[in-house]
Amino acid sequence: MEEEIITEGKFKYIEKGEGTAIIILHGLMGGLSNFHGVTEHFPKKGYKVLIPELPIYDMPMIKTTVKNFAKYLDSFIKFKGLTNVILLGNSLGGHIGLLYTKLYPQNVKALVITGSSGLYESAMGDGYPRRGDYEFIKKKAEGVFYDPAVATKEIVDEVFETVNDRMKLVKTLAIAKSAIRHNMSKDLAKMPTPTCIIWGENDNVTPPNVANEFHELLPDSDLFWIKKCGHAPMMEHPEEFNTILDSWLKKRNF
Repeated sequence: MEEEIITEGKFKYIEKGEGTAIIILHGLMGGLSNFHGVTEHFPKKGYKVLIPELPIYDMPMIKTTVKNFAKYLDSFIKFKGLTNVILLGNSLGGHIGLLYTKLYPQNVKALVITGSSGLYESAMGDGYPRRGDYEFIKKKAEGVFYDPAVATKEIVDEVFETVNDRMKLVKTLAIAKSAIRHNMSKDLAKMPTPTCIIWGENDNVTPPNVANEFHELLPDSDLFWIKKCGHAPMMEHPEEFNTILDSWLKKRNF
């Protein structure tokens, strides 16, 4: 990955560009490089893109919850002295963005969610896992995408390493349980923050009906579909993802 990871205090993050801050929230198995297309595109359009590394495996067990990740995000935003941010989250990252927006609505100008958990209970932690079985893990990783070739050996190796590390696996399952406990269906109607929902038509981790439900429940949302696309649109179709988001931000004057 070309972007340099900055370490300051307890934070590790990527920062690129100047302007309105777009903070990217990665998913449970997602590295910072999953958003390479976004970090390349939006700084050229007058945005500052930041990707904090979420302490998924570093929090004490009792604190490994969606709510504590939202609080961690708040401490990062304060540390960087940011206001009126745009949050962009995939999978667990979308859920953290939603919960952060519920807790600190005054800080969020707009929210972008893609393949987000927060409604669908088995969005994460489904089918975990047969440790040590590389082929099983490979099939699982490939199933996240419409085109299995997107699951490179590097991605499969990373997932394999995670599920074979006992502490990482235990924390992964703790986060999955926390995501189920933090179901947001009752909160969304009270969240007027403008929200852009970008979803893969072939997402089988958080299926299309989840996107429809987010769209119905969130008072000010727009829903966009990407064809031949699974759970991570910004990885499978980065150009289309950027085009959709770009025109939404322009239309909304962000």
